[in-house]
Amino acid sequence: MSDLNPSMEDFAALLDESFSETSPHEGAVIKGTVVGIEKDMAIIDVGLKVEGRVALKEFGAQAKDGGLEIGSEVEVYLERIENAMGEAVLSRDKARREESWGKLEKAFEAEEKVTGTIFNQVKGGFTVDLDGAVAFLPRSQVDIRPVRDVTPLMHTPQPFQILKMDKRRGNIVVSRRVILEETRAELRTELVQNLKEGQTVEGVVKNITDYGAFVDLGGIDGLLHVTDIAWRRINHPSEVLSIGQTVKVQIVRVNQETHRISLGMKQLEVDPWSEIEQRYPVGEKFTGRVTNITDYGAFLELEPGIEGLIHVSEMSWTKKNVHPGKIVSTSQEVEVMILEVDPVKRRVSLGLKQTLDNPWAVFAENNPAGTVVEGEVKNKTEFGLFIGLEGEVDGMVHLSDLDWNRPGEQVLEEFNKGDVVKAVILDVDVDKERISLGIKQLESDPFEDASGEMKRGAIVSCEITEVKENGLEVKVVGSDMTAFIRRADLARDRADQRTDRFQVGETVDARITQFDKKNRKLGVSIKALEVAEEKEAIAQFGSSDAGASLGDILGAALKARGDDE
Repeated sequence: MSDLNPSMEDFAALLDESFSETSPHEGAVIKGTVVGIEKDMAIIDVGLKVEGRVALKEFGAQAKDGGLEIGSEVEVYLERIENAMGEAVLSRDKARREESWGKLEKAFEAEEKVTGTIFNQVKGGFTVDLDGAVAFLPRSQVDIRPVRDVTPLMHTPQPFQILKMDKRRGNIVVSRRVILEETRAELRTELVQNLKEGQTVEGVVKNITDYGAFVDLGGIDGLLHVTDIAWRRINHPSEVLSIGQTVKVQIVRVNQETHRISLGMKQLEVDPWSEIEQRYPVGEKFTGRVTNITDYGAFLELEPGIEGLIHVSEMSWTKKNVHPGKIVSTSQEVEVMILEVDPVKRRVSLGLKQTLDNPWAVFAENNPAGTVVEGEVKNKTEFGLFIGLEGEVDGMVHLSDLDWNRPGEQVLEEFNKGDVVKAVILDVDVDKERISLGIKQLESDPFEDASGEMKRGAIVSCEITEVKENGLEVKVVGSDMTAFIRRADLARDRADQRTDRFQVGETVDARITQFDKKNRKLGVSIKALEVAEEKEAIAQFGSSDAGASLGDILGAALKARGDDE
């Protein structure tokens, strides 16, 4: 009897079983038929026991242009099978989004481009409509370079590349920059293949840096280095170029792999270095303008594109170790001489001092050797004095030319910087720019003057000038010659070889033991004189006074000598 009269529970179970087998489930996209249109709503039958309503605006253009009518088949999203009003809850927008997600997932897996429209700006970027699905476009992915105004790009369908998808969170990240870079790479490859070295093209200056300018050749940039802008020296590209300027350039180098292009403007002009040797022969003088000053010299422009270097050593005859900026100044017009021309290395060596008289040659002509000159002591060194002379040249007095008798180190202490002194010119070497002077040559050489009288064995009187522990410093009376009597030469007897027996100013007789004119050495000895006198006395008195003592003989000899004096 229960089979003939089923309960409500049995009916509900049968109904659920029927729906589960044939009816769509919630959260799915299903097909339906428009069965009615009322005001702004479309009534859609999706095959359920109830119908659903969808706002006409969700159908977009299809509703506006009359494409949506009774009997039209549409896809909708089933949110709920029945609501409180007994109707199915449907959504055309969600259906479109679900459909779009499916298409977008396939495009993402295949790395294909998708079409979308930028419709709003949010924090960090923009939102893009991908046919119903909303994606995020980061600001860094809008263009290859930063874009200040995105207004021209909004509400315009354009291609995008999906970078990331997360359906569970509903996140999609897209990039417009990737599309532009791919397009640009394809364009660059095509353009680079069509460019040949030596080809002349036009371009627009896109950017200017310290080292050159980037020129847009119609989709690909080339670098115009600052050294290839003009033959003349250019300190900064902005001196010649400006952004937006159209220029004619030559393709200097093309790298097919890296797509780097080197450009040149000066290559379109005649090379000023051609026939440079004929225009600027060595030894000729020309006038130019100083363009740059460095520690090692100054650069001079002879003509546009031709610069030469005046090395610091070629700037002045007399000013040594002076910065070039103290001799010439930037933009100054100066006359120079061509010293060397190297067209291969593109170098011209110039001389500034060669346009002036060589002061060393002038001095040598006006002051032959033996001339007495006067000048100020400019410097004292361990090897002599430097004296300033006429013509801004310096001469040197070596230590050995300060005094005939005394050591140069001792005499050097008597001179001070700024003293005005006289000297004799000994030699002038124009090539080496050296002038040798002598102060002792102002007086005659005492060795030369005394060479006739000062012979070995001669007896001289000596004035004691200094008493030392090891001997006596003496000066030969009647001359400027000095000598040193060693302690062992002070007396024949060892007991008398004491320096305290003598006083400064005392005069003693001594015998010359050495007169070396070449090495300028004079040796005298009191002992040698006593020994000689002893021998002479023995020879004179010894034969007649055989029984006399040595003391008697010497006494007689000394008495005889006293009588003679």
